[in-house]
Amino acid sequence: MAPHDMTPGPEDTVHDILIVGGGTAGCVLANRLSADARLKVLVIEAGEDTPPGRVQPPILDSFAGLAYLNSRFLWNDLKASTDVGGSAPGAPPARLRKYEQARVLGGGSAINGQLANRGAPHDYDEWQALGASGWCWDTVLPYFRKLERDVDFDGPLHGQDGPIPISRIGEDLWPGHARAMARAFAQAGFDAVDDQNGDFVDGYFPVAISNLYDRRVSTAIGYLGYRVRARPNLTLKTDTHVTRLLMQGRRCIGVMAQGPDGVERRHLAQEVILASGALHSPAHLLRAGIGPAEDLRRLGIEVVADRPGVGRRLMDHPSVAVASFIAPEARINGVTRRHLMLGLRFSSGMGDAPQGDMAASIASKSAWHDVGSQLATVNIWVNKTYSESGSVSLRDADWRSEPRVDFDLMSDRRDLDRMKAAYRRLAAIVLSDEMQGVVSDTFPASYSDKVRQVAALTLRNKVLTGLLARLLDGPAPLRRLLFRALIVEGDPIDVLMADDAALEGFIRRAAVGVWHASCSCRMGAEDDPLAVTAPDGRVYGVDGLRVVDASIFPMIPSGNTNLPTIMVAERISDLILAARRA
Repeated sequence: MAPHDMTPGPEDTVHDILIVGGGTAGCVLANRLSADARLKVLVIEAGEDTPPGRVQPPILDSFAGLAYLNSRFLWNDLKASTDVGGSAPGAPPARLRKYEQARVLGGGSAINGQLANRGAPHDYDEWQALGASGWCWDTVLPYFRKLERDVDFDGPLHGQDGPIPISRIGEDLWPGHARAMARAFAQAGFDAVDDQNGDFVDGYFPVAISNLYDRRVSTAIGYLGYRVRARPNLTLKTDTHVTRLLMQGRRCIGVMAQGPDGVERRHLAQEVILASGALHSPAHLLRAGIGPAEDLRRLGIEVVADRPGVGRRLMDHPSVAVASFIAPEARINGVTRRHLMLGLRFSSGMGDAPQGDMAASIASKSAWHDVGSQLATVNIWVNKTYSESGSVSLRDADWRSEPRVDFDLMSDRRDLDRMKAAYRRLAAIVLSDEMQGVVSDTFPASYSDKVRQVAALTLRNKVLTGLLARLLDGPAPLRRLLFRALIVEGDPIDVLMADDAALEGFIRRAAVGVWHASCSCRMGAEDDPLAVTAPDGRVYGVDGLRVVDASIFPMIPSGNTNLPTIMVAERISDLILAARRA
């Protein structure tokens, strides 16, 4: 049998729809599409299952630090450059850092910080203006409502019946550190906002989370319960790697996939949907010959469709942090496992940036270990970034090779200037009189390789951080000595506040993304040479193939990307079903 013959063989599986990736979007698609009993649906996920009643404890944990750095649930060989302006002429060679992406059923929703942020209405009106017809705020709002079960708010902006519970932890349950930060924000002139997803104004708020009863609810948990999994027309294959897309001319007819037994098998389908995320979906396309023709030929890949936008204009939200030592009485109090309860949205006022173009999240615990329990962080990020020169490309044609990823953060100078101003503004609040006695020893923090090493879930780290934590709770002079010797890297906070060049240097060295990879297979008009997908996720230039995940965002939203990814999968599921009924 010819390898690309559509005629099924005895070892082949045949489905109507095949979903590559059981992540945030893939679980939504699996539920909604298999609801039509006429459609035979297959989901192939490289990571492990999270079965009802047997979800792994680190995933269920309301404190996300046990999941998002857990090698069990990650693509451990994936690295990326997050250097600021790293692709500029004359820039030093890009530094590669581990970039944590989920490899488990539920994807990012199974390991992320559980922040349930929609973004702002202007984000989706911008999507439509950029060529994604039908994706304005008025059109996407019903799908944000459809996905959620908001336990705190109702009315026309909120849903009550969706698979994902949205909740908030009230201030009465916050530790002293979070309450003090809220007072400091108020003292600095910020307003209190009750509902960040319904009142799109500047201010501080209890963060909305995809969490109920202090337990995470991923899309695998919310969308793939017992009853859905029992559908005879839905098949889930986990611990299975898609090795290539099968192309018959310009039509995708299925995939080859290697199961946990190491055997590669063929799976045929009328339609294939890539839902592998903003780094792996473009890699699948490129290996199949869909992408920039010159780059593909250089790697010896036959060109199926010359789409220059595949892997281009990759985006993330750049972030830096201010950290402090927390007084013992102000630390996480055991009432909740959550470490992050308070958020801030604010405006830079620079140029034509929209309202709410900057944001910060307040963590009253920075890591799983004992030292992490003593350190608070104010994570500051550019909420509305203008930098869109990142890229995903292939190192070679081997499916085992991770793609080359360069985010080229803050390549647009407007992002860097706003970050500097925001850093000064937030650091001043942490250093204000309102925080005295609550925090001390404030320092500029970065998610460096050293921090990653200490954050690894090992017995050695548990023992060493336990010893160090006891010393840090000792005399203040000893703590300051240990901070300088073991924790603080680079210039102290007072130098950054006074020296613009030092601050810019710190941001250039320390800025990282916040795991919001997106926009690498953007939706747009067919005559846009850099558009990869139509507004219904169909890949331009080929048949039988869609992409449905954060890679198709026309622009990164002003907020965390998990809820927008679920929304996109909800809406495109409806579009697919409507097209099949037509």
